[in-house]
Amino acid sequence: MAVRARQFQTYVEQPIIEQPKPKIKQQVKKKRITAKEKVLYIAFIVVVALLSVTILHKQSSIQQSTIEIQTIQSEIKELSNQNVDLKVKVAELSTYDRIMEKAKALGFTLNEKNVKVVPGE
Repeated sequence: MAVRARQFQTYVEQPIIEQPKPKIKQQVKKKRITAKEKVLYIAFIVVVALLSVTILHKQSSIQQSTIEIQTIQSEIKELSNQNVDLKVKVAELSTYDRIMEKAKALGFTLNEKNVKVVPGE
């Protein structure tokens, strides 16, 4: 009976008191830039800066050359206009009537025996 009495005994479970677990602080890993990455970043920045300076220099030299070309072209137009004006003036001054007037004013006379015909241009 004693065995049966033990069997019928209800076991009262004692609540297990859990000891509070110490909170584990999660360490936030800071993403640090390594030395190699720093070198790469700096090298990239230097390359970009050098390329931009080179491009700006080339652009300025191209612009300067363009300005010089435009100046020379305007001078060429001006000189060609002067040449046209001078050709017109030569044509006006080399007319037969004008030459005869100047010759008479200087006291020359026309001797047709001494006149030679030169083919004109």
